[in-house]
Amino acid sequence: MTEPDDDSQRLDKWLWYARFFKTRTRATAICRKRRIRVNRAVVAKPNHPLREGDVLTLPQASRIRVVRVLKLGERRGPAPEAQTLFEDLEPVGE
Repeated sequence: MTEPDDDSQRLDKWLWYARFFKTRTRATAICRKRRIRVNRAVVAKPNHPLREGDVLTLPQASRIRVVRVLKLGERRGPAPEAQTLFEDLEPVGE
């Protein structure tokens, strides 16, 4: 069994910490359905290592989100704290 890197985090855990999904179970399910891309590559496993600087493309409600990971999460905190984990790369629409 391999030890996790100190500079990476499980994809499903980060998605939950960043509040993209209400439950970690839902984040895991989306990963297994191959609905998420990390740096343009389709990811099929929730334990995919995520690192700072990675770009994620994921479905959320009726839209597709594109975000850059700014830092790894330590806990599922309040929404303002979660928003510091990523940068939204979508253009602001009018």
